[in-house]
Amino acid sequence: EESPWVVLKFGGTSVSSAANWRNIAGIVRARLAQDLRPLIVHSALSGITDRLEAILATALTGAPTALLDEIEQRHATLAAELGIALPQAVARRVAELRQTVAGLALVGEVSDRMRARVLASGELMATELGAAYLRACGLAVEWIDARTALRAEERTGRHEKASMLSVTCDFAPDANLRERLAALPGIALTQGFIASDQAGETVLLGRGGSDTSGAYFAAKLAARRLEIWTDVPGMFSADPRSIPGARLLTALHYDEAQEIASNGAKVLHPRCILPLRQYAIPLHVHATQTPDLAGTVITASAGESAAQVKAICVKKNITLV
Repeated sequence: EESPWVVLKFGGTSVSSAANWRNIAGIVRARLAQDLRPLIVHSALSGITDRLEAILATALTGAPTALLDEIEQRHATLAAELGIALPQAVARRVAELRQTVAGLALVGEVSDRMRARVLASGELMATELGAAYLRACGLAVEWIDARTALRAEERTGRHEKASMLSVTCDFAPDANLRERLAALPGIALTQGFIASDQAGETVLLGRGGSDTSGAYFAAKLAARRLEIWTDVPGMFSADPRSIPGARLLTALHYDEAQEIASNGAKVLHPRCILPLRQYAIPLHVHATQTPDLAGTVITASAGESAAQVKAICVKKNITLV
């Protein structure tokens, strides 16, 4: 029978405003009404990972207190806009982050391991906030630590940096994870971008890696589909910001989506296609601001077989070697 699981992945912009969060609650209710079991995967608030990078850059030379305060304030402000108190879990994670950063100055260096730990805190804080808001909306939500579900593959011969900051994970169908999530009384909500290695240390999937997290979870759950919710309503024939006449591509083959993503379209991370293609899981791309628009569907069968130009990518001042 068809899988009841659907993975809903929301990007940074999608989780950064109260209006978007109201839409997210509506999207989740709609999936529940269709008798589906949603797993929500989402990113840090937009701009937070950059702030965390800035903290790492200044941790050794100066006290990045202002940046830490700013991160706390961003979450507190969003909580206020959502009509909830800043959850204790978020305050606790901010306090942990402050401690970690203070420790960096004492140690006098930022190791890749510590970098991964600091950068992961953006996702951890944002998802605690998101879970609290959805609970306030009357939804039963269980916060899941992605590091207990996604395990980095061991790669021999890769330098340490890649094995902490740009990992790939095993995504074979995972009956244990399915049972664990199926047993939860509510909707599972977890983080993009983060995983753990064999030693249980925090590792990252690389910038933009939340799409790939969504694809890993979809493959492990043998989901009916992965929905990527972003700030544009699908994939276009060209960048609609520079070419107003760009068309929405309603149906694409995995290969076409991979090409468009690899050539710089920001909508999808190119690495997220492989797990979906391998297990024939459809990918739907939608805009969180306009949840009723059709969007793009990416499958193994999409598109007409007749030759046609699907998309144009413009790259200025690029020399290809």
